[in-house]
This record gives sequence, C-alpha cells and structure tokens, in this order.
Amino acid sequence: MRELINFGLDVAKTCGVTYADVRVEKVKIQSIAIKNGKAEEISDSESYGFGIRTLVNGRWGFASSSKVNEEEVQKIVALSCEIAKASAFLKKKDVVLSPVEPIKENYETPVEINPFTVSLEKKLSTLYEAEEILRKERDIKISQASMNFIFKDKTFASTEGTWIKQKIMMSGAGIAATAIGESDVQIRSYPNSHGGQFTTSGYELIDKLRLKDNAEKIAGEAVALLKAEECPSKITTVVLGGSQLALQVHESIGHPIELDRVLGTEVSLAGTSFLTPDKLNHLKIGSDIVNITADATIPQGLGTFGYDDEGIPAKKVDIVRNGLFIGYINSRETAAETGQSCNGTMRADGWNRIPLIRMTNINLLPGEPSFKELIADTKDGIYLETNKSWSIDDKRLNFQFGTEIGWEIKNGKIKGMLKNPNYTGITPEFWNACDAISNKDSWIIWGTPNCGKGEPMQVAQTGHGASPARFRNIQVGVGK
Repeated sequence: MRELINFGLDVAKTCGVTYADVRVEKVKIQSIAIKNGKAEEISDSESYGFGIRTLVNGRWGFASSSKVNEEEVQKIVALSCEIAKASAFLKKKDVVLSPVEPIKENYETPVEINPFTVSLEKKLSTLYEAEEILRKERDIKISQASMNFIFKDKTFASTEGTWIKQKIMMSGAGIAATAIGESDVQIRSYPNSHGGQFTTSGYELIDKLRLKDNAEKIAGEAVALLKAEECPSKITTVVLGGSQLALQVHESIGHPIELDRVLGTEVSLAGTSFLTPDKLNHLKIGSDIVNITADATIPQGLGTFGYDDEGIPAKKVDIVRNGLFIGYINSRETAAETGQSCNGTMRADGWNRIPLIRMTNINLLPGEPSFKELIADTKDGIYLETNKSWSIDDKRLNFQFGTEIGWEIKNGKIKGMLKNPNYTGITPEFWNACDAISNKDSWIIWGTPNCGKGEPMQVAQTGHGASPARFRNIQVGVGK
C-alpha cells in the first residue's frame, strides 16, 4: 500500500500539482435492529477504496475509485488533475493553504472489546431482552432496540511528506417505546432519541448503557404520557436535559461556526450562518457563564480522532468564552483566507467524498451547581428532556425544538408530567438567557451519528458534551 500511495503522489507531481493528497479507507459497518419481537435489520457491509485530491492552477480537483491498483491510481490522479484545471477557468482567486509541518504518525481508538468479535447471538440476545420488557406494557404498540458499529481503517498521505494511519471505532445502541391510545401517540427513548447513545469506543459501551435495566421505566413513561397534561403555552423558565441541550448546541452553535458556511462555499444543503466575520470577537452570543469548545481530543467523543482528513492533528479550540464568540472551525484553505491557524476539522464521509469542514465535539462546558441544586433554585418552570423534533432557519437564528417529555418545576421540585412540550427562540437571545449550568457530575458527551452536509450528501459523526442548564423567559408550547 505504501508503494501504491507513493506512486500516486509521484504521478500527481508530474501533472504539475501545487499540492496533492491521497486517502485510502476500509470501512466496516454493522447494524442490528429489533422491532416488536422480530429482527427488522441485520446488516454487515464493507467498503474499500481511495480518493485523490489535487490542487492545480489554484483550484481543487477530486476523484476516487474502488479499484485499488497501480493502473487505476494513475487514471484517477489524471482525472482529478483534469477536474482541477477545468475548475480553474472559473476561478476568482487561487486556493491558498495554511502552512503545516509534515507528520508521520499512527492513531487508534482505545477499545476494550472489539464489537466485531462479539457474536451476533449475544448482540441479539441483549436487544431482545430489553425490547421484550418494553412490550410488557399493554399500550406499547411499537417496541424497538438497536445497535450500530463502525470501524474505519484510514491512511492519509500528501506531497508535503505527511503520512498518517488511523483506526477509529464507533459504537452505539438504544431502545424506544411507542404508546398508542385512543387519540394520541407518545414515544420515549433511552438513553437518547434518534438511535440512542454513540461514542468512539468498543462493545463495552453496550454493557454500560444497561438497556434492559432502563426498559421498564421508559415504557412506563411512554404510557403515562398518553394521559399527561399538555405543555402550556407561556413564557417561562426552562431547564433543558443534557441530551436535548446537546442537540441545541449542535444546531444553533455547531453549524454556524463552520467557516465554509460563513464564507459561502458550502451552503446548498444546510444554508449559511449568522456568525459573519464581523461578529468574531465582538458578538456576545451568550451569558457570562456560557463557554463552548470544539474538542476532537476528548476521550470517547463521537467527534474524536487523531488527525483530520487534511492530516492536521486533533485540537481543542475555544468557540465561546464567557459568552463572547471567539472562534470558528476551519480548513487549511479557509484558515489561510481569514488569517487564522488551522484547527483540524476537515472530514470526509468515506474514500469517495471530498473533505468538508465538520463539527468535532462541540461542548458546552459544565458550571458549578449540581443538577439537584439547579432544580432546587428554580421556583417555577419546565424541565424538558430527550429531543423529538427540531426546526431552524438557514442562518441558524430562529429555531423550534420539541422534546419527548417535560415536567413542571414548582418551588424547587420536579412535579407533574407534560406531553408534547416544545420551545422556541432566537439563538443569541436564547444563549444570553442562560443563567445556570449543572456541574461535571451530570456532564455527558452525547453522540450525534448522522449529521448531514454537502451535495452529494455526506454523513458525519459528531459529539456534544453538555449537562442540564437553565434558561429564563423562554416561549414554550404552541402559541395562540
């Protein structure tokens, strides 16, 4: 493989490239899903191929193939260079890359139990045991349990002398119970909605999630929601649970700090950003206690890796400090364009996709009070938990989120259950309304395994550390 990659880089140099890199990737994916007592999905897939990115006459070219041999490499290099030369006819300016030092390193996700060595029988047994408990509740009409595992073996090399090999493992699992009444449908998920919890780890995560031990509680809450009071429509204090707050961070902070969106080079799917360059180091996007980082180094975060797909080391960078917006996530190209240092956030969804700026682990740092103290300090409000739906405009300003469940907070205690809760807001106003964040004891890095961006669509895995937090004067419920 080393000889083949070096051959490709040598061919690229003969084409007159300013720069070129090669990514070779082997990917294994396993998905298992149980629904209503039957196996709904058992799938194993593998993918193997390479992609070559070239910079010729100031513009990018990219091409890829699943045929990994010398003849095909020569063909794909030539095609990538042809695409770059064609793109250069329409350029307004040359692409310039921020300088880097060559790196020769290996990285591997720390794993206790390789999930691909665990038998299918054991995985199915674990899922069936949890899913069967969900069905014991009479009104549970849909019971689901799932596991997902991804292994990526990646090699990156460039004409600048960088050579990096990485092995990244991702694991996840979850359960969900849907209760159906005469005129209502309610769902509860554990440990999170949209498939559960995901981390860079091995099968040890599945044991830690304790799906079976939490199934009865989740099913009971789904049934109880059928008779719960509707979330009222009013302006009130809101406390968001950690998993819901993670998605709030993802949508209203994570996406608008992607510098390609800001500069208008990647807008067709997800839109632009309200965080234009004039707001950097000037906009008070949150209250003084709001501190947010982009951290690809934190253990087990779903957005954790050793090096991005430009060969830049994983980094931790400040995004919001004491409420002030101070940083973007970027690429070598956008960093050079804006005079910043590159922070290593370029990733591609496989060997046949060109890298894009993607979130790593965008984390809301914990505060001082415990969750119990935060609730005790709240006289009147609503506690919202587990995302159910979301909507946000293409600049990431106006948003609406719905959650699976809510509870009233009265005189410092969590009281009656509420169904169909939702809340709305405008991003800077919302984060400036944050007046309390729970401490590290309730801080969890939640995995978002299916963040979409680009055309053709690319799916990235991201993480978001968060603990429950309180926001004042927030609109909840459906306005009348």
